[in-house]
Amino acid sequence: MSEHPMGLSPEWMPDDALLAGLTTDDPEFAVAFVRRFQHKVYGVAMTVTGDAQLAEDVAQQTFEQAWRHAQVYDPRRGSVRTWVTAIAHNLAIDAVRSRRTVPVDPTRMAPLLEAATDTPERLAVADEDSAELRRAIAELPPSQARAVVMAGVYEMTAQQVADLERVPLGTAKTRIRTALAKLRKSLTLRQDTPS
Repeated sequence: MSEHPMGLSPEWMPDDALLAGLTTDDPEFAVAFVRRFQHKVYGVAMTVTGDAQLAEDVAQQTFEQAWRHAQVYDPRRGSVRTWVTAIAHNLAIDAVRSRRTVPVDPTRMAPLLEAATDTPERLAVADEDSAELRRAIAELPPSQARAVVMAGVYEMTAQQVADLERVPLGTAKTRIRTALAKLRKSLTLRQDTPS
């Protein structure tokens, strides 16, 4: 790789300088940016979607959006890593919402309900029944869905959720608590509804 204005090749530049380099349309910056964040972005997408192909699509969309919006990134609102992770997270949630739901045998709902009511961290563990959980999460208001996924899937603290969402700590806690209560109710109703 050639040297650029800072005297560094793009792969050695700080995150914010690398992001700024995307606005120059220099392919070296794009390659270095993708290499630096690809594992994190794909991991976020895979965690939310539970589908490798969909996660790859979300990762690609994330990098396209980062490239298109690189010039509006504001470092005062968070790190580049936080910014690109938030893009991936939001795109993944949108992708999950747009998927059709697959009916789940009501007899298989008990483990899902148990996972959803035990702890937020176990929301991601429901294995085969995770499609039903994703559907229930997709029915939540977007702010609550984001909060419960960040807490349950990414194991973020309420403070981390508050920081990422740029809301007070109490608001983040309320969103997580409300979302969990709605999920419990929704999953209970589905379990009790005959097929």
